[in-house]
Amino acid sequence: MAAAIRLLSTATVLLYSFPGAGCWHQDVLELGDADFDYLAKEHETMLVKFYAPWCGHCKKLAPAFQKAASRLKGTVSAGEVDCTASTETCSRFGVSGYPTLKIFRSGKDSAPYDGPRSADGIYEYMKRQTGPDSLHLRTDEDLQSFVSNYDASIIGVFSGEDSSRLSEFLRASSLLREQFRFAHTTDLKLGEKYGVDSDGGARSVLLFRPPRLKNMFEDSMVAFRDHLTISSLRRFIRDHLYGLSYGLCPHMTLETRERLRLRDLLTAFYDLDYRHNSRGSNYWRNRVHVSDPRVMKVASKYGGRGLTFSVASRKDFRSELEEDFGLGLSDGGELPVVTIRTKMGHKYTMREEFTRDGKSLERFVDDYLAGRLKPYVKSEPVPERNADAVKAVVAESFDAVVNQPGKDALVLFYSPTCPHCKKLEPVYRELARKLEAEGSLVVVKMNAVDNDVPLGYDVRGFPTIYLARAGRKDEPVRYEGSRELRDLLRFLRRELGRSLTVDGSKDEL
Repeated sequence: MAAAIRLLSTATVLLYSFPGAGCWHQDVLELGDADFDYLAKEHETMLVKFYAPWCGHCKKLAPAFQKAASRLKGTVSAGEVDCTASTETCSRFGVSGYPTLKIFRSGKDSAPYDGPRSADGIYEYMKRQTGPDSLHLRTDEDLQSFVSNYDASIIGVFSGEDSSRLSEFLRASSLLREQFRFAHTTDLKLGEKYGVDSDGGARSVLLFRPPRLKNMFEDSMVAFRDHLTISSLRRFIRDHLYGLSYGLCPHMTLETRERLRLRDLLTAFYDLDYRHNSRGSNYWRNRVHVSDPRVMKVASKYGGRGLTFSVASRKDFRSELEEDFGLGLSDGGELPVVTIRTKMGHKYTMREEFTRDGKSLERFVDDYLAGRLKPYVKSEPVPERNADAVKAVVAESFDAVVNQPGKDALVLFYSPTCPHCKKLEPVYRELARKLEAEGSLVVVKMNAVDNDVPLGYDVRGFPTIYLARAGRKDEPVRYEGSRELRDLLRFLRRELGRSLTVDGSKDEL
């Protein structure tokens, strides 16, 4: 019997270690064409990552996904599909880019994952996929525990007879739970200290600022007292989100950066860690016990002039500061590093050392608002020789080559490590060679990893091709066809509205 058990155990290990058999690899279940359906059905809630081994974004996400999967174990399952090996599954679920994350419930594609890509962000987002849409608070201790959270809190306070408004609130929490934390109580006494009438004459929804962001300049809570509908509550949360969850000087994280960057954004990067050192993290943001509260003071002075202020962890954004702003950061630097990134993509850095009284920051903002700052552009050196049919451009030479008056330009944005780009290279080179006699058209390429992509060109994957037409350079046309020579030529004829000189001879339109 013992021998049989050992044999069965060995067979089980071999089954779950065989490629494609659905094996657990450090809390992430590997799924494939042969086993996706029956294995995914076994899990009530599962976050699945669809990836390609060569994809740089996938490699960057992998450790965060792994860490989040380990923390979620027991509540939410995690799986991954290699789309180069399991093409049928990836095609069935409409995966067209990598990495793609989807939420499955009992094997069914429930929703795309639109949350953050950090370990903490994935964990918090997926935790909201489990448990009630709104937590029922029964005591003041419950309420205090709920609002003492890292994130903002939304609490509905209703009388026991107010079933219609409570029902509407619960419906709203069901729709918005992925974005916000909801709780409710039917004990009006819990809301008395926040201005909710104990006789039931008024009902409120209360939005609480995260305790880590409380300061002397802003209210820590705001109340909603209008007629409660899903639309009005959604509008209320949207209108007050920046004021409560963000405020005059929000904490920018890897999860919130895209929302904050919808505005022109100044950020002070330093040794910030609100989870383990909240007091130290606020040292440069809002020192409320002295007359110079640093970034917060400057934000209160200039915040209404089209510039949003924020603070962020230098450690979390180190690679971005080095790659996007060209900053060489030494370990253990105490003073903040300050940048401005506009919603149009222009970038500026504060070169003067950050002073403790905030005066250097004020001078930097003054210079920015007065237009005295020169934007930073990430660029490779301009090529000394550029005699090939395909002209190589960098950020510093893009305008001179692509935006030549009277000339059209076909522009290929590529990554040096992208296999699709390498496959396209001989086709693109042949296209340029055939069009060498087309004097009014220049065929160019740019490494979009080591150079800033110019404004007006939306490059989210590689390769990406645009046509910049003479006289309409501010309206480049994206190429969406196959990567074949004949299709590229057909695209050029159609968009330029004329015949081309191919191999030295005029062809037919």
